[in-house]
Amino acid sequence: MTLLQAKDHLIQALVQLYDNREAEQITHMALEHITGMNRTERVIHKHQELSAKQLDQFNHYHHELSAGKPVQYVLGEAWFAGMRLLVNKHTLIPRPETEELVEWIKEVANPRALSILDIGTGSGCIPIALKKKFPNWKIKAIDLSEDALAVARENARLQGVDIEFIQMDFLDEQNWKALPKFDIIVSNPPYIKVSESAAMAKHVVEHEPHLALFVPDDDALMFYKKIAAFGITHLNNLGLVFVEINQQLGNEVVDVFTAEYFSAYAKKDIHGNERIVTAELHFTTELLNRELLP
Repeated sequence: MTLLQAKDHLIQALVQLYDNREAEQITHMALEHITGMNRTERVIHKHQELSAKQLDQFNHYHHELSAGKPVQYVLGEAWFAGMRLLVNKHTLIPRPETEELVEWIKEVANPRALSILDIGTGSGCIPIALKKKFPNWKIKAIDLSEDALAVARENARLQGVDIEFIQMDFLDEQNWKALPKFDIIVSNPPYIKVSESAAMAKHVVEHEPHLALFVPDDDALMFYKKIAAFGITHLNNLGLVFVEINQQLGNEVVDVFTAEYFSAYAKKDIHGNERIVTAELHFTTELLNRELLP
């Protein structure tokens, strides 16, 4: 099979699942991974035959991609903030919206030495990107899944950054005692209502970890409520919170934080959707008195 035949064969299979543009993009990602050639090189050598090893790999990729498995999981990697990161079924695939979250933190945060906590780190994409930009920041990252943390630790090692990863159930407030105070809390928590899964892409619902995606319909703000409560006791004065949100719940998430002595607002992404909420904690006399009560 030639490179040209391989390309046409895979695109033909993938247009059953994706639009033409996405099918072509996935095909080029797979062929680059198999051959080590970029798109231009593959055009120049389009009549070159795949080796036996490459053909075996192509057939394997073809089978998994045709079954709807996301290309990032098939290849075992995803790009985020200019970094090639490992991903697998235990971690979410990093999204452009999360990259915008990181860029917003870089833009507004004070570059001095700060202490940072990432809640629900997954592949570690957020803390690793921040640590590479601000190497003097002290960053801890927590996740319920030890399997996800194994991926995050390896990504940090490959990217040459020092981050403390901790296995923890953040929803259990008893675990908060093990954590110090921070200047910034960041999180891309689960925020998709279970009822919304029916309208989502099949390859997301069937392959990405539900633990990192979904929340109950009757408590869709559960993680934001916990993060706001945690911030009261674990943020320094004027500490900041940055969270990714369900674009349908911007006002509701802002209200969660403003009810807990934060000033907060929702920020729109490049598509005009509210996808980020930023909150700042102000230690008022009322709050200080509340915290001093036994």
